[in-house]
Amino acid sequence: MITCHVRYVIDPAKTVQFERYARLWVPLVEKFGGTHHGYFLPGEGANNIALALFSFPSLAEYEQYRIRSMQDEACQAAFRYAEDEGFIVSYERSFMRPVL
Repeated sequence: MITCHVRYVIDPAKTVQFERYARLWVPLVEKFGGTHHGYFLPGEGANNIALALFSFPSLAEYEQYRIRSMQDEACQAAFRYAEDEGFIVSYERSFMRPVL
């Protein structure tokens, strides 16, 4: 199993828009065989950092998800929404493996 950890720097004035974006992506990741562990929005502390965690059985299956998401209309609509609203300043992805 591989877990993708995404750390977002967001516009703190647009947290509501980011939350809408997050709610779009949870079922989309699952549609392509992933398990979404949720988005985590600012609470206490920094008001411009959000996180997402989702897993796939393997890195190869994650790569297939990335390819398929580029051809999926709902995924493309979510990408466009983020671009149009401008709530993501930057992001970085890391891949981790669980120790169970």
